[in-house]
Amino acid sequence: MGVFLEVIKPFCSILPEVTKPERKVSFREKMLWTIITLFIYLVCCQIPLFGIMSSDSADPFYWTRVILASNRGTLMELGISPIVTSGMILQVLEGTKIIEVGDIPRDRAIFNGAQKLLGLIITSCQAVVYVLSGMYGDPSEMGTGVCLIIIIQLVIAGMVVILFDELLQKGYGVGSGISLFIATNICETVTWKAFSPTTVNTGRGTEFEGAVVALFHLLSTRKDKIRAVREAFYRHNLPNLMNLLATILVFAIVIYFQGFRVNLPIKSARFRGQYSTYPIKLFYTSNMPIMLQSALVSNVYFISQMLASKFGGSLFVDILGVWEEVEPTRSSPVGGLCYYLSPPETYEHVLQDPMHALLYLCFMLGSCAFFSKAWLSVSGSSARDVARRLREQRMVMPGHRDGSLVRELDRYISTAAAFGGVCIGALSVLADVLGAIGSGTGILLAVTIIYEYFEIFVREQGSPGSVGLLF
Repeated sequence: MGVFLEVIKPFCSILPEVTKPERKVSFREKMLWTIITLFIYLVCCQIPLFGIMSSDSADPFYWTRVILASNRGTLMELGISPIVTSGMILQVLEGTKIIEVGDIPRDRAIFNGAQKLLGLIITSCQAVVYVLSGMYGDPSEMGTGVCLIIIIQLVIAGMVVILFDELLQKGYGVGSGISLFIATNICETVTWKAFSPTTVNTGRGTEFEGAVVALFHLLSTRKDKIRAVREAFYRHNLPNLMNLLATILVFAIVIYFQGFRVNLPIKSARFRGQYSTYPIKLFYTSNMPIMLQSALVSNVYFISQMLASKFGGSLFVDILGVWEEVEPTRSSPVGGLCYYLSPPETYEHVLQDPMHALLYLCFMLGSCAFFSKAWLSVSGSSARDVARRLREQRMVMPGHRDGSLVRELDRYISTAAAFGGVCIGALSVLADVLGAIGSGTGILLAVTIIYEYFEIFVREQGSPGSVGLLF
């Protein structure tokens, strides 16, 4: 055990912890706990923070809401940001060997405790910054007591999210809290924008926000039915049917690509005649490239917006990004580096500014491929790590010894990581250009997570004694 874990060990004993189940939890019980966790999360997304004065200003974290499963002005203001940040920091430190963690259960338990402790520290720091930066009103007008109450609410909500994630990952539920909350947040956004009954005054009369509801409303109120259908498909500033169809198309494409894999033959070195396969998917690193790329861009956006609000007009700040408020609660980059890192909102924008579209495409493809390759060594899924695990299981690849096994695995894994990252970046750009609801990043995250849950469900249903577990 390294020095870092020795220092962290005393603090881990005082942290709240979810104990591992003493018996095997049935799939029905896992689904029940997963549904309960999801229900509590959705309730917290609707409960406003007590004591806030106003949250009507432009949201500086608008671009991170999709991947952080957060909801502005509610108990889920921070979403999964603390736990994702703490996990990525510690995994990078472990992958680069700055922190040495053994394979024994005791070391892994302390490492998980360190991740929880760092998550709590990040939660507290973010809560303080949010309040003092004036996101909920002028701190001097709210008073010290109210500011402290808001910080306590955010910290407790952050701790609940961390414990929910631990609850699911320790075997009481299905998957992880991070994946569950991200997919739920994105699917909620898509569903709401498709079927929202909320009315909006667009200057041409009152229209429904939901694309499907608007179609029937326009058909029933307009005399020219062809024009009504055209408006339902192509209306601006509100979700339309083309956005909804683009979302469905991207869903289908990503699911189709999920089936691309190469099955490498392996056999047991202990038992003669025992053969198996090691699958290498096209999306070998799953949704991590797009999550890392989105986190990087979102942080650049946030820093640029903060600098623009304080020092707007200076040369350096304008080079980083020029922002314009396009909606009461959202600012959009109209110049500088942030503009070229932002997706074209429609295909008309691509025709108007092809240089922006080209630079954004190159950035997305290159960054996703880079993050996908980099994640191999950090996550322990590189060819060398896979070869080590196969040796520990006494599995070999026919015709390859230890040295050539690593080279053979690297030939497939490195290609899958790089090309899979490029495909993820290209699909994200396609979704953004087509105007898919929830952004290209959001759609990719949702589809990959839902597909992983589907695979878990199939495995559970295929296990002995699991037939009809949900009925």
